[in-house]
Amino acid sequence: MNATPLVDATVLAGDGWTYPIKKGQTFRIVDLEGNQAVDTLFYNLHDVAERYDATLTMRRQGSLYLTTGTRLLSSEGNALLTITEDTCGRHDTVGGACSCESNQVRYDLGKLFMHSCRTTFLQQATSVAPKFGVKLGKRDLAHNINFFMNVPVTPEGGLKFDDGISGPGRYVQMVADMDVLVVISNCPQLNNPCNGWNPTPIRCVIWE
Repeated sequence: MNATPLVDATVLAGDGWTYPIKKGQTFRIVDLEGNQAVDTLFYNLHDVAERYDATLTMRRQGSLYLTTGTRLLSSEGNALLTITEDTCGRHDTVGGACSCESNQVRYDLGKLFMHSCRTTFLQQATSVAPKFGVKLGKRDLAHNINFFMNVPVTPEGGLKFDDGISGPGRYVQMVADMDVLVVISNCPQLNNPCNGWNPTPIRCVIWE
């Protein structure tokens, strides 16, 4: 980064973060301590009915994973952002976000009340997004990206939540192709190794 950031925020483990990114601005997410999954949603800032579309993004690029050169496509087929730098190597967009319900089904009945990314997304959508003139609700929580998360697909077509392939200081950087709203849940998951069994902070930076 050669320019002074417009925004430079540290997001603690389990916390959320929401902010508008204007067309042409650069957005970087830094994995400060390594192996931290960063669940992320993107919306057209001016029309949230247009949001990140995982299926269309994967189909157009012919790959399950996201990395340098990937155009993050919207539900309307438009580019929201383009990944320009990636020191991790790949990012997941098929594993989805943890929820109280999925924690209960996958791990234990007693996990129902553990904090989850879906809970954080909903809190950010209803409490923070309105500060930027954006109205979001539960029905707007679409499929997300899991930056730095390692979810291999097995030969049988199943998914595995494996230990991450990121490391301290690695980052993913993208340029906005339109005005977007980013909504992040810095994943609190403790029931699988997606966070190395130890959720840690991340850094979010925006600059011209």
